[in-house]
Amino acid sequence: MKRVVIALICGSVFGVGLTLSEMVNPAKVLNFLDVFGTWDPSLILVLGGAVVTTFIGYQLVLKRASPIFSDAFQLPTAKDFDSRLVTGAILFGVGWGLVGFCPGPALTALLIGGEPVVYLVLSMIVGMFLADQLFSPKVQKPHHRHSKSRP
Repeated sequence: MKRVVIALICGSVFGVGLTLSEMVNPAKVLNFLDVFGTWDPSLILVLGGAVVTTFIGYQLVLKRASPIFSDAFQLPTAKDFDSRLVTGAILFGVGWGLVGFCPGPALTALLIGGEPVVYLVLSMIVGMFLADQLFSPKVQKPHHRHSKSRP
């Protein structure tokens, strides 16, 4: 229960930050991405602030032996630069550029974005499920031997 409450608080703070920075406003994001048109560079401060905050946060947190609310850090271990990574990055960028939402702001905008945001989030969920089914390495389940002996 404690982890759920902490996750809810962290998610809420993240959602407030996305709302205050207007990352939940697709027009703001699309204008940021439209460098040769109606470019709005104000999101550079948001993105730069996120990078600096994350960099400082990682430096401080990783000095600890373990996280405060978990047994171990959950850090990515993959170092490969492969076609799956490139394809995922391209799909993410195209999706962000087409609709002005990435997953975090889309979830945050569920309550204020209306019906189109609901369809977008449902599409994201279906896409994540399909990607998991098609591209995730399959873990073989161990064989269960029956204790009943054969004659």
